[in-house]
Amino acid sequence: MKKVGVLSLQGDFAAHGAALERAGAQPVYVRESADLRSLDGLVIPGGESTTMLKLMRFDGLFDAVAEFGGRKPVFGTCAGAILVADEVSGPAQESLRLMDIAVERNAYGRQIDSRVTQIEPEPEFLARTAPGKMEAVFIRAPIIRRTGPDARILARYHGDPVLVEQGRHLVSTFHPELTADSRVHALFLEKL
Repeated sequence: MKKVGVLSLQGDFAAHGAALERAGAQPVYVRESADLRSLDGLVIPGGESTTMLKLMRFDGLFDAVAEFGGRKPVFGTCAGAILVADEVSGPAQESLRLMDIAVERNAYGRQIDSRVTQIEPEPEFLARTAPGKMEAVFIRAPIIRRTGPDARILARYHGDPVLVEQGRHLVSTFHPELTADSRVHALFLEKL
């Protein structure tokens, strides 16, 4: 069974752990750089990206996660997508720069503008998973404003990319761990 880390400094890391178990992986809760050693992949959950950055710097995890992502798959959701991006705006901030995407923080609005909706994934996603719409939970979500030439868009919401992969990495601006649908986590496990 593949061992997948879940960065456990902030955010709903327990929900990601449960989603990984449903998809067939063993979650490992990562709180220090030594926890990364035996992992096949890493999930960076949602939360507050500036707080996560501070905690990663304080705990010595930032460089360790960047190095890990240079070798192994990383899946970032919401704040995790911000941290994985090459470029961050709204305001600008440091990131791991693992994917050639530009992300605007909190671009859908404030907490009151959060929503649960149904999205229709792109045919490429559906060909690799089970058919059907997907429930998408957006909580103070970022918007992916630009994707590089090697990035593939797997789902959109109102025309904006919300699920994107590039090589071994995957990001979503919504929270698939808060639904019963395990297809996104299962897709990530295929990258391990």
